[in-house]
Amino acid sequence: QVQLVESGGGLVQAGGSLRLSCLASGRTFRSYAMGWFRQAPGKERELVAAISQGGIRTYYADSVKGRFTISRDNAKNTAYLQMNNLEPEDTGVYYCAAVTYYGTAAPGNPRQYDYWGQGTQVTVSS
Repeated sequence: QVQLVESGGGLVQAGGSLRLSCLASGRTFRSYAMGWFRQAPGKERELVAAISQGGIRTYYADSVKGRFTISRDNAKNTAYLQMNNLEPEDTGVYYCAAVTYYGTAAPGNPRQYDYWGQGTQVTVSS
């Protein structure tokens, strides 16, 4: 069992930055690849970034490439999402999630993920 707790969300003006953190419980964090999803009102949950177990492979949605950076510190059981140059379209609830398998492509379907955090709200004002 893995429990995930996100933090770092908030209200920011367009062009600003936020850093989200996802703290995992247990000693198996390094066994899981991690994804950051977001869900805007009335929209489906979408994968914005993912990172493999060792941190070697990463994935970014086209809409966030060059602005967001995903990373992890296995010694601290924590995954991060650094978000720069935020846009109003980035507004939504951000969730971190853990998955055991990261193949040749990042797992993009939320149903593939085993564990989820409770989410943290990110609001970007124009």
